[in-house]
Amino acid sequence: MTEAQATTPFVRLGGEGGVRALVDRFYDLMDLEPAYAEIRAMHPGTLDGSRDKLFWFLCGWLGGPDLYVQRHGHPRLRARHLPYAIGIRERDQWMACMIQALHEQQIDETLAERLAESFFGTADWMRNR
Repeated sequence: MTEAQATTPFVRLGGEGGVRALVDRFYDLMDLEPAYAEIRAMHPGTLDGSRDKLFWFLCGWLGGPDLYVQRHGHPRLRARHLPYAIGIRERDQWMACMIQALHEQQIDETLAERLAESFFGTADWMRNR
């Protein structure tokens, strides 16, 4: 493993186990917290598929294996989210849920801040209304 690979966010989060724990907490919070009800309503009744897709995507996005690409090809994030009305309110709920999950997983503060900035850029780009 090269030094660059060893310092990826994927490795710093603990590899697949750490990414899975973050994704699971994110969706647990979405399911449990009334503050995230609007984004929860945009998802299917069961979150299993959503959990897997976000996990697969984040593994590659964070510098680990491209699990999503191997299964589904290019993520085409914006195109795949166009059927859903995503505005500032939905972006902010998604971000609040992810920031809470990062905090609850006790992610290193510097890494969590860097990830939150990157997540925000992507979440803001997803807005379509």
